[in-house]
This record gives sequence, structure tokens and C-alpha cells, in this order.
Amino acid sequence: MADAKAAPVELHFDHGTLVLSQSSGARELDALFVHDRRTHRPRASAHRYAAILQTATRLELDLVDRARNFEMASLGLHGTPEPRPHQAAALSAWREAKGRGVVELPTGAGKTLVGLHAIQHASVSTLVVVPTLDLLAQWHAVLGAALDVPIGRIGGGMSDRQLVTVTTYDSAALFTDVAGHRAGLLIFDECHHLPAPGYRFIAEGSIAPFRLGLSATVERQDGLHESLEEIVGPLVHRTTISEMSGPVLAPYRVERRVVPLGAEERATYTEARACYLAFVRGLGFSIGGPRGWQRFVMVSQRTPAGREAFAAYRQQRKIALTSEAKIHALWDIVMRHRHERVLVFTEDNETVFRLSRRFLWPSITHHTKPAERRALLAAFAGGDLPVLLTSKVLNEGVDVPEVNVGVVLSGSGSVREHVQRLGRILRHRPGKEAILYEVVSDTEAEGGIGERRGRHEALTRVRSEPAC
Repeated sequence: MADAKAAPVELHFDHGTLVLSQSSGARELDALFVHDRRTHRPRASAHRYAAILQTATRLELDLVDRARNFEMASLGLHGTPEPRPHQAAALSAWREAKGRGVVELPTGAGKTLVGLHAIQHASVSTLVVVPTLDLLAQWHAVLGAALDVPIGRIGGGMSDRQLVTVTTYDSAALFTDVAGHRAGLLIFDECHHLPAPGYRFIAEGSIAPFRLGLSATVERQDGLHESLEEIVGPLVHRTTISEMSGPVLAPYRVERRVVPLGAEERATYTEARACYLAFVRGLGFSIGGPRGWQRFVMVSQRTPAGREAFAAYRQQRKIALTSEAKIHALWDIVMRHRHERVLVFTEDNETVFRLSRRFLWPSITHHTKPAERRALLAAFAGGDLPVLLTSKVLNEGVDVPEVNVGVVLSGSGSVREHVQRLGRILRHRPGKEAILYEVVSDTEAEGGIGERRGRHEALTRVRSEPAC
């Protein structure tokens, strides 16, 4: 009597993971899985789906794919311009990398168009993941105009899944464990957000064989951007702001204004900084070292002296970032450009509200309701509001080609944040020349911040001037 034929090995999706019905018996394939002691079956992260299928095909294994739940469809574009040379180069590099990879293009260089052509190339169920509701609305509108299929939206109170769907990182993090097998292409806009602990599972828990990350500045201060190669793909293309300035982006210049502290501010600053540094010198480790800042925050809360030092740190930093001389310099800049649109960035909402009360300028923060935010941006774009204040909420996802003057009154040392703020004023418009002012105090506290965020090729052409 002939032996019964062995049951085929099946691959299933299970809450953000992939499970084999039994061991395949092939060492190379089984090496992609770990043994689950609870179910006694091989289990792997869902993002290894493509590697698993490729390995099974190469070994000519009889693997039944029951994990996939995404659709194939012909997705043609209409009313969409042909890619410009830098976009075509990015798409070519992405395709050569088997439809997996990260593209770094400056704000205003057309990352969305790259995404549209990636959707056409893959022609599978697609999920576009964005960080903000503003970007969700923008992508939804662009996709709706370019594709002849309904466009889904998940986030902001809506839950409509379609062949092509846009969602936020926050929403995607909630449904990936049950729907991570429903997209064949994942597009991560502003993909530098993805490596954050709360978002990484969106990529790890999805089987999508095609993946595209888009960002103007991929690098993160914590170094977690290095994980993008594993969960999205390698950096396949980069075009810099300097390369785009003129033909694609508005020509620009960066001007740094250094302002002094007043006598009273200087005395308070010096006293607070001395208290902070005295405590730091006794710690036995460098705040600038690995996890140094986190260790400082933790240690400083254990004793009254530590809490006093932390309060002193915050006080000297606040003085440096929001000095009276800075406000006078801001007023001087606004008056110089009083016939233009001026976008003002600060480090925190407190400064935004302070300036708004003082000058009666409108502001947008994360507290601003969506309808009010849209109205303010429309009035700003139309010229009815010549000045708009914000903290960090407009760092990304805002398209106002009319604005050509930006003022960084205060901010962090993040290169990405600074480049994002520059990008807000670089949208091309005929005859436009953009200028970004960076107003800094002549203090050690802010000098280091300015030096760190100036480490980018787009910001090396800085002209420093004392404030008037």
C-alpha cells in the first residue's frame, strides 16, 4: 500500500505574524521562523512575507499561501504629470530594489507624485500611512483625482477601507494586527516617524511585499532610522535641497541673527546655568553621550539638589530661547517684510500664545480645531493674514506656496526639524526668492542648538548678522 501523501505546508497570517502549519523540513526556510512554544508551530514577523515566499520558490517547496488577503488590480493614473528627472530616478531605483526602499526628497520636490507612480507600478491593494490629519486630507484628494477607484480613509472619525486607502500612523498602529495582510503596497509618508516604538509594528506586522518610504529628512537623532532598511527597505534615492534650488524649488538664503540678552536676563541666565552645570559636573557621565539626557532627567528627580538643577536648566534655556531681544528682532523682520507672508516658528506653545497676545497675530497649535486651522491657512495663503505663528505643528504637511519668509525664533537642535521648517517656504512660485531667518541668543544654551541643527548641506550657506 502506497504511503499517504504528506499534507502541504500552509502559511497563515495571525495577528501581525506569519505561522506555518508545520515545519517545512527545509533548513533555509525554517531559519526565517522561530519556534512558538505556545502553539508548537514556526512563527515569523509578518514583514518577512516576501522573503519567505522567495525562499520557498527558490527551493521549489510546496507552500500554500493562505496569508495573503490583498487584491491585484490595474491602477492607471490620469491627469497626472510625467515624473521629472529626479522623480524618475527615484522610481527607477525603487523598482530595481524590487519595490522596497526609502526615497529622500526635499519638501516641495514632489514626493506625492513618486507615491502615485509607485501605486500604478505595484497595482495592488495599497495603504498610504501619514502622520497628520492634514496630510491624510491632502493624500485623499490627490489620490481621488489621479485614480478611478474609490479612495478609503481611516482616521479623523472615519473608517472606510478601499482598494487604495489613506490612514494615519496612529490609526494604522491600532488595526495592523488584524488587517496587516490586506495591503500589498505600503507607502509611509514622512517615514522618519515609523521607527518610533509605537509605530514600528505597522511595518513589522504587515505582509506587504511592496514598500515605499518617503521623507525629506530620514535621519533621526536617536539613530532609529537605521531600522528602516529592515522594515521598509534601503535608502534607494536621495536628492538634496541644494540640487533642487532654482529649477524645482524656490531659490533661498538663510540668515542667522545673533541677539544679546538684556542685563537682567543675563544675570538670571548666568546664575541658573551655573547651578545646572555644577550638578552636571558631579554626575560622572556626559549628558551628550548615549542616553545621557535621559539619565540626567532620571537622576535629577531623585534629590532636592537635582530637582533644583533641572529647574535651573529649564530657566536658562527659556531665557535663551525667548529673550526680549529676540522679540524685538522678530518685529524688525516682520516690518522689513510687511508686504510678504511671514511664517514664525517657535519651540513651544507658550511662546506662540505670548506673541499672539502681544502683537495680535493669529496662531496655529495642536489645540487649533481643524476647521479653524483650514480657515487660517486659507487666509494666510490669500494674503488676508500676513503673519502666522506656530510651534511644531506646521513643521510638516503644509503646502503654502505663497509664503516666502520663515522665522525660526526658537527650536530644538534637530536637523530634521530645521530642514522641515526651511521646506515650508521653498514651494516654487514664479519670481519667488525664499529667506529663512534664524534668531539666536548669544548664549551657550542656544549656541549649541544652532550649531547642531546647522549640520545639513542645505544650511551651510548661512549668513550671520548681529540684530539691528
